[in-house]
Amino acid sequence: MQPTDIRYQNYIQILKEELVPAMGCTEPIAIAYGAAKAREILGCLPETVLVEASGNIIKNVKSVVVPNTDGLKGIEAAAAAGIVAGHADQILEVIASVSDAEKQAIRTYLDEHEITVRPAEGDVIFDIILTLRSGDSYVKLRIADYHTNIVHVEKDGVLLLEAGHTAENVQASTLTDRSSLSVEGILDFVETMCIDDVREMVERQIEYNSAIAQAGIDGNWGANIGSVLLHHYGNDVKIRARAMAAAGSDARMSGCELPVIIVSGSGNQGITASVPVIEYAKELQVSHDKLIQAVTLSDLLTIHLKTGIGRLSAYCGAVSAGCAAGSAIAWLQGGGYEDIAHTLVNSLATVSGVICDGAKPSCAAKIAAAVDAGILGHQMYCDGQQFYGGDGIVTKGVENTIRNIGRLGHDGMRETDKEIIRIMTGL
Repeated sequence: MQPTDIRYQNYIQILKEELVPAMGCTEPIAIAYGAAKAREILGCLPETVLVEASGNIIKNVKSVVVPNTDGLKGIEAAAAAGIVAGHADQILEVIASVSDAEKQAIRTYLDEHEITVRPAEGDVIFDIILTLRSGDSYVKLRIADYHTNIVHVEKDGVLLLEAGHTAENVQASTLTDRSSLSVEGILDFVETMCIDDVREMVERQIEYNSAIAQAGIDGNWGANIGSVLLHHYGNDVKIRARAMAAAGSDARMSGCELPVIIVSGSGNQGITASVPVIEYAKELQVSHDKLIQAVTLSDLLTIHLKTGIGRLSAYCGAVSAGCAAGSAIAWLQGGGYEDIAHTLVNSLATVSGVICDGAKPSCAAKIAAAVDAGILGHQMYCDGQQFYGGDGIVTKGVENTIRNIGRLGHDGMRETDKEIIRIMTGL
């Protein structure tokens, strides 16, 4: 693929849009970002706060620790952190710099001010509406479709921003069209690209995500899935790939204040797409540039798999990233298009349907299972084994199977998503 090819430029731009830093689970951080921005526009600390959130936002914020809050969880904590200590110009690192005094101030604000949470009206999957009031003044701000997409701002009856209506799973116009992505095109791009076009952003992903994975192994975070795997299964690279990715998630879900580079709006997916590939690259002693290529391959495959599903779903996003990581590992071991395509199909057939029941420590175990399926998918192909079209949701051709996965995650699991939210909220 030539740099002058429109697809080449699209792929570069997609990576720039997706590989961004975030500290903490991205859904509560999106609330903190919106709250910080709204407070900035209001010009003072609000006396009351109303947060209207779609079911998937409620699901993903309910059980995860908001970083830099001394262990607080939930929508109220995320909003308070953004209001009291947030820096909106830092976007998804909005609460990366919080002093000890500000941590106490967040708790005080929660104790002394009214923060009301309600389900958002309508069917938009990703929807956050914040209304901050002080005296007779108010600011209403809406984020929809993805984490940093502010689509509406009004102050005291004056419209400051209106970015148009939102619709479920619509590819927001501010993002590059993902329809040019294909397994064949992604592989062509990775094998022919100028490494320097992606070097800075992928090297940052390798650095950040390796650091939080190591912190997860070294510390006591969540359910310590990484340490459990290493203790009971040994130190083989197949185990390390699962353990390190799980450890990064455990740390992140439990309030670790290290940043990650996200993929498809998710830090867990960013970790899963990169860390297993990094472990295999170390084991195989490949060049640094080849590692960059492999991580880029995994990132783009993850994005491709997730495009049809949507940003938030009942379908666990770690599955997409784990299957993509398995395919990048296959490439590191000399695999070509056929190897990668069959690895994807084999692994997707194995773990598609794992549910997303919000952000919390069990995400780490799901990541371990997804990476294991990705590695197994490659080992199956190496031994001449595969799943065939007609085997369940598998159909002939990797792109057709990917479309089936998108249909399953976006359409088929919609009612499952609603039931999960009802179970989690006790309704």
